[in-house]
Amino acid sequence: MNRNKFLTGLAIAAFSLSFAGTHAMAQTASPKTASAAAADTKDYQLGPGDVIRITVFQNPDLALETRVSESGVISFPLLGPVKIGGLTPRQAEKVIADGLRDGNFVKQPQVSVLVTQVRGNQVSVLGQVNRPGRFPIEVADMHLTDMLANAGGIAVTGADIVTVVGTRNGQPFREEIDLPTVFGAQGRAKDIALQNGDVIWVDRAPIVYIYGEVQRPGAMRIDRDMTVLQALAAGGGLTLRGTEKGITVHRKGADGKTEVLKPAMDETVRPGDVVYVKESLF
Repeated sequence: MNRNKFLTGLAIAAFSLSFAGTHAMAQTASPKTASAAAADTKDYQLGPGDVIRITVFQNPDLALETRVSESGVISFPLLGPVKIGGLTPRQAEKVIADGLRDGNFVKQPQVSVLVTQVRGNQVSVLGQVNRPGRFPIEVADMHLTDMLANAGGIAVTGADIVTVVGTRNGQPFREEIDLPTVFGAQGRAKDIALQNGDVIWVDRAPIVYIYGEVQRPGAMRIDRDMTVLQALAAGGGLTLRGTEKGITVHRKGADGKTEVLKPAMDETVRPGDVVYVKESLF
C-alpha cells in the first residue's frame, strides 16, 4: 500500500514538473511567433483601409494599431511615414524592422504585423446569388465558399458551376469550380483563395421545359444527370390523358435547327430541351 502511494506521488510530481516546464517555455517564447503565424499570408497584400496591429518585441512603446491610408502609407513612431500598401504582412515587418535597425533605434528589432480588419481588398459576387454585390476580404486567407456565404449563398436558380476571374502573378486568371465537389473528400483544394479584384460569377442553372399532358407544365431546373423520367416526375407526372408513347424531345442542334427525338425514359436531358407529352388517342 505504501509502495503504491509512493509511485502515485512520483507520477504526480513528474506531471507537475512537465507542465511547469511547458508553461515556462510558452511564457518565454517570443510574442512574434503567435502573431506572425496569424499574419502568415503569402499572397495577401495590404491595401487602403486595412487595420493592422504592429508590435516590436520588448519595445511596448512602439506598439501601434493603425489603418492603412488611401496612399498605402502608415505613420510609425520614430520612422514617420512608411509605405506598406501592396506588401504582404511579412514584407511590411521587414520594412519596419530595417528602418528601426538602420536608424539605430533598435539593435535587433523583431517586428510583428497582424491584420485585424481587412477593408482594402474586395471581391465582386455576381449572378445567381441571394445578395450580389462587392464584399471585403474580411480575413487574410479567404476562400470561395467564405465569400459565397457572405453573399447569402447561391440562389435556387443558380448553377453548380461557379466561375472566378481575376489576376494571378500579373496574368489573367479564370477558373471554373464545380461547387458540389468542393465538399467531397478531396475537394478542399478546389476551394480557391481569393485576391483583390476577383469576380465570382454564378450562372443561371440549366433549364428543361415540359409541356403537354403533365401535371405541372413549365420550365424547371435540370439536376445533375437528370433523365427524361426524372424530369417528368419533377413536373408531377403525366395526366390521365397523357401517354409515354407520345413523349418527344425537341432539341436544338449545333446548326441551330431543332430536331424531334423519341427518347428513352432513362436518357439524360440537356439544357434547353423541350419535353412534350401528347394526349392518348384511347
